[in-house]
Amino acid sequence: MGHLDHATFGWLTPALSYLMACIGAALGLRCTLRALETTGRSRRNWLITAASAIGSGIWTMHFVAMLGFGVVGTDVRFDVPLTILSLLVAMGVVGSGVFAVAHGRDRGRHRGRALLLGGLTTGLGIAGMHYLGMAALRLHGTLRYDPLLVALSIAIAVVAATAALWAALSITAPLAVAAASLVMGAAVSSMHYTGMLALTVQVEPSREVLPGATTTQFVFPLAVGLGSYLFLTAAFVALSPTARERAAYASAGRTPGPAAAPR
Repeated sequence: MGHLDHATFGWLTPALSYLMACIGAALGLRCTLRALETTGRSRRNWLITAASAIGSGIWTMHFVAMLGFGVVGTDVRFDVPLTILSLLVAMGVVGSGVFAVAHGRDRGRHRGRALLLGGLTTGLGIAGMHYLGMAALRLHGTLRYDPLLVALSIAIAVVAATAALWAALSITAPLAVAAASLVMGAAVSSMHYTGMLALTVQVEPSREVLPGATTTQFVFPLAVGLGSYLFLTAAFVALSPTARERAAYASAGRTPGPAAAPR
């Protein structure tokens, strides 16, 4: 068995990956709240932004953590198409869960069913992204997984996703959203490292050149790009007025000011 190192750079990659998961969760929750305040095309656009934020945050968390992953006795490479596919899966499946919950909220009595369906879909999407990303690994050896730990990691993903979607529907206070984001970030990170604990590698030494790209050639630049997208999206959300703020501005514009009051 090859010795697996999940933190070749110490606590840097786990801490940074947790931060990215929290940022993605916070943005997703805020965008979902904005979506629920609107209708039509505006709601759709906010939900798409929420899905891309959560999906990007989860994917970036996974592969930032993978920057610190190493196996003694073999190099590690990543299959580029599969790695990109894992990102698209994360965004697409998370998007379907977010849309299900948003539309279920409008139907009132079906809200609980929509929440469970959305949480299950999103959780399976998170787990699918993780294991599809792991399938993109290229190394000299064979990967094996402990079925019980794999099942536990999937359960953690489903529970975390359901809790996050519930928070998006029920929590509006900024501090509460921040706390929910920290919890979701911890849950996503727990899912990742539980899935990694399920992994063992039977190293098979070889002189053949591994196909795929190294972390510095592909994963690191893409993670930096998605991280930049998350920060830019955070700035956009912070500067974009809420529906209540727009209504207050409109009301202030229609209300005569003190200087216009009759004497």
